[in-house]
Amino acid sequence: MPLVSRALSGDSKLEACLVEDQAHLTIGTSGEHVAKVQAAIMYLDGVDIDGSELQTQTYGQSTAAAVLAFKTARSIINHAYQQTPDNIVGKMTIKRIDDELLMAQSAPKATIPVYACRRPN
Repeated sequence: MPLVSRALSGDSKLEACLVEDQAHLTIGTSGEHVAKVQAAIMYLDGVDIDGSELQTQTYGQSTAAAVLAFKTARSIINHAYQQTPDNIVGKMTIKRIDDELLMAQSAPKATIPVYACRRPN
């Protein structure tokens, strides 16, 4: 199944990450697809990623740390060969990021009740 969130869908490199092991994002990877993942994780978890990594769209140490924190918080582990989360954006991770972005974009906007806007007499 393809990626469906507005932020990630249609990106061929991220779509490949969803199905191909060799397309996983690891330290040293760079490009617009990395920038999309960086932005998504910063949005979803409110983490900071080093400005130079953001500027160069590079999967560096701070991006890897943010990915590891994202995966640890959600227990994203491939139990077939792992005991703990790693800092790689693979199939399970890109799917989870996409799912969470889709939920966020589908959530109703918060509204302030009219009575909350009235001034007390």
